[in-house]
Amino acid sequence: MKNIFKILFALLLAVPFYSCDKFLDLKPHNNSIGIENTSSDSILYKSSSEVEAALAGIYSDFKNEYFELDYFVNGDAQTDDAYAGADNPANFQIDDYKIDATNSNVSRDWGYLYNTIGKANTVINNVDAVIDPVLTADRKKEIKSEASFLRAFMYFQLVQLWGDVPLQLKEVKTISVDLLPEIYPILFPARATKEEVYTQIIADLETALQGTKATRGHKGFITTGAVNAMMAKVYATMEPHDWNKVLTYCNAAISGPYSLLPDYDMLWDNLHENSAESILEINYEGTSTDGNWGASMFRGLEWKKFNIPSNDLVKAFDDESDLIRKNSSIIFLDVTGKWSDANWPQTRYPFGNKYRIYTSPSPQNYILLRLADILLLKAEALNENGDVAGAAALVNQIRARVSLTATPASDQASMRLAIEKERRLELAFEGHRWYDLKRTGRAIEVINNAKGPGGISLGYQLDQNRLLWPIPQTELDKNSKLIQNSGY
Repeated sequence: MKNIFKILFALLLAVPFYSCDKFLDLKPHNNSIGIENTSSDSILYKSSSEVEAALAGIYSDFKNEYFELDYFVNGDAQTDDAYAGADNPANFQIDDYKIDATNSNVSRDWGYLYNTIGKANTVINNVDAVIDPVLTADRKKEIKSEASFLRAFMYFQLVQLWGDVPLQLKEVKTISVDLLPEIYPILFPARATKEEVYTQIIADLETALQGTKATRGHKGFITTGAVNAMMAKVYATMEPHDWNKVLTYCNAAISGPYSLLPDYDMLWDNLHENSAESILEINYEGTSTDGNWGASMFRGLEWKKFNIPSNDLVKAFDDESDLIRKNSSIIFLDVTGKWSDANWPQTRYPFGNKYRIYTSPSPQNYILLRLADILLLKAEALNENGDVAGAAALVNQIRARVSLTATPASDQASMRLAIEKERRLELAFEGHRWYDLKRTGRAIEVINNAKGPGGISLGYQLDQNRLLWPIPQTELDKNSKLIQNSGY
């Protein structure tokens, strides 16, 4: 009996509790596996407003520390595009491919992502039971579709960072001795295979396609185009790649209400938010409760910032004579007397230039998905299916916007590298580079050949084990069913 009470107490501690206010918290605290604990009532949400608030709570997690900062650190500083910058040892580990299981970024990112999944589970599993005439069947379907996309998006982050991860699709509604056998697997799950995780991601995205709309008030809401774009990315990432499915979903996204902006810098001048090119965009109001503090992490002269553009990336822009995208992506400032850096002189110190409103609270939006990304992904699929000319036409469409000549690539192998380069220069500092290099199998070769000042090797020693992050030690300590990734 004492053991049972101990178990129940441990379960109570393990389950995060949320009120309606917590759902709207823009900076939620980290949690481990995110499971919503609800009342024992058969119907969780008593009104339309309650379930709408719960959905808003999932959306609000696009404004937590993961998406304001770590999303870009993971996607860019973990590559040859940027140095860690600042003075955070956890970021230095990520930058140098020397992460360990106690890394604070690793732990908090796991917590943030599962926390959001827990919120999505609660909405997905309970919205259909809401008895409120205001909440129509169509709106229920739409809410479930949007929540399913958001759950899929978070699992896509998890499976790319960690590989096999726990797959949780239920929430704990009540705790009792009789329910221990049912509760335990939910709170303390084993890792599902990445194949199982991808299967669930696709299932969630298929659900999302059934209820989302082509357009909404702004690009901060999930639309059919966002779902199609994510489907294309998933099929291009999972093994084996399904290039026919990539083409299908790229075409579906491209046929939506999207078009390239005529001027590349219009994406970043803050005069064209939620533009025709944007597919999914995090919208900020710039108020004390809805401001983007993350933008101040990448730009400003108060202290040394994160994600400092690399010599290797600057050289890539220069070698391509790509002045338009270079100037939109990187700005050089004088930081004399403020700090020093082994990679750059104080008189010509680079910052990322895509997020330009960096005073706090900032109204700076972040673009997560845009048309150019999907056009280049389609080019990749065409090339892998043997249509080199079709791939070249899309690459040249992207290049023409920034006044570059047509790609010289004329065979499949050279076109692969041309697309890789084009994605690097087009999408710099948007959080894509690390995942592009991993899914194409190029990460180890590219990273270990990255050059620093003067063309000297940076000496990175990335290996197969370091392509995945370690399971956080805090999670291993809580859950004996979790097994650490190889090499940690």
